[in-house]
Amino acid sequence: MKLVTGASGMLGVALVNHLAEVGEAYLPLSSKDLDLRDYDATKQVFASHKPNTVFHLAAKVGGVRANMDAPGDFYRDNILINTSVMDACLLADTEKIVSVLSTCVYPDEKWVKYPLTEEQLHVGPPHDSNFGYAFSKRMLEVQSRAYRRQHGLKSVCVIPNNLFGEHDNFAEGQSHVIPALIRKVWEAKIRNQSSITVWGDGKPLREFTYSKDVAKILRVIELEYDDETPVNIGCTQERSIESIVKMICDLLEYDGKIVYDVSMPTGQNRKPSSNSLLLSSTSWKDVDYTPFEIALSNTCEWFRLQYPKVRGIE
Repeated sequence: MKLVTGASGMLGVALVNHLAEVGEAYLPLSSKDLDLRDYDATKQVFASHKPNTVFHLAAKVGGVRANMDAPGDFYRDNILINTSVMDACLLADTEKIVSVLSTCVYPDEKWVKYPLTEEQLHVGPPHDSNFGYAFSKRMLEVQSRAYRRQHGLKSVCVIPNNLFGEHDNFAEGQSHVIPALIRKVWEAKIRNQSSITVWGDGKPLREFTYSKDVAKILRVIELEYDDETPVNIGCTQERSIESIVKMICDLLEYDGKIVYDVSMPTGQNRKPSSNSLLLSSTSWKDVDYTPFEIALSNTCEWFRLQYPKVRGIE
């Protein structure tokens, strides 16, 4: 049986749906079912179900503002979550755990050479805007290697880039760039606002990967990849924030003015990653990623139909 932490989140929903499609038995765990910061309770649940594979997606996450306001909370909560899950896997004799990190774990741009490759993970500190969260995720990678070497646990860490898709978190101050923009544009449209304000100048470049694609990749990783080296799994096509704002406005049919507030933080200028290890070590290919325009259209349409009954708004 598979166990999925963070099963009610965007990626968790995509993964459990994919597991159901391929006929795999799974146990979904969300924060409503279990507080993974509770060490003893987590070990008890894992021991009672004895999953052979754990997909560890759960984390305390948020956007730039949330990370800058509470770096200590992001570090502490994620360290507690990860330690509970890793130790529970040992107690339950779990064969393999696949843990999800983020490209924000990589060092700030002055420390690395682009594109980001896995061996550069620890060559310098992460960007200051999310250092608490980023370091907690780095420590999950360290812990995974340590448990593999000492206990023989097949522990693999994957590093996606910016995820988006249906069932995302659209809460103000907590959501990432695409869900935040979708909500901003849609609410401006239905409220007949003549303009929207976007943080920064719109010039930073980012890579984005559809949650349904990552769900499929996680299954591929479970079956085909077993190494202590973490692996980048995201689509590597870069897009500017400005171009995404325009696409979302077109998809949601909003024709108001876009105002860029250059006094607000924007994060790193760019952080392109390499997925060559994924492509060379598994059967996944670049052509298997859903075209960005289709994935964004699907997400906007889902949001439009579900609004306001979506996470972070309802």
